[in-house]
Amino acid sequence: MSNVSYELTCMKRGLSETCYVFFKVLANPTRLAILEALRDKPRSVNEIAESLKQEQSMISHNLEPLEKCRFVFSERKEKQRIYSLNKETAEPLFGLFAHHSQKYCPTGGKCLTEKGLKEMRKREASRQLHVTHG
Repeated sequence: MSNVSYELTCMKRGLSETCYVFFKVLANPTRLAILEALRDKPRSVNEIAESLKQEQSMISHNLEPLEKCRFVFSERKEKQRIYSLNKETAEPLFGLFAHHSQKYCPTGGKCLTEKGLKEMRKREASRQLHVTHG
């Protein structure tokens, strides 16, 4: 194996591992809810727990991987830790999720199959007005 192909193999494997960890951390409804709660403003664990109607221990448990992967930042203010959203990473993700769900999941969270997507496009095409000049 040449050095170039070996480096590409390692790079792909490294990116795959990074992607796996990235999505693994996000593949949790509580963690996603925490990210959404932090979009408005930085909050303490108790404020997050109260806004999500969850136990403080559950929020603390789920903040740990979010902070480890730098989806959230924390700073100590007096006796509390205040968590804030890493907007540089999270806001583009929220935009991507919104775009994808609007385009491919118009049925309220159920993503369309290839057949369903074709049927939706066919319906949309039939609704478009065609103007001819003559």
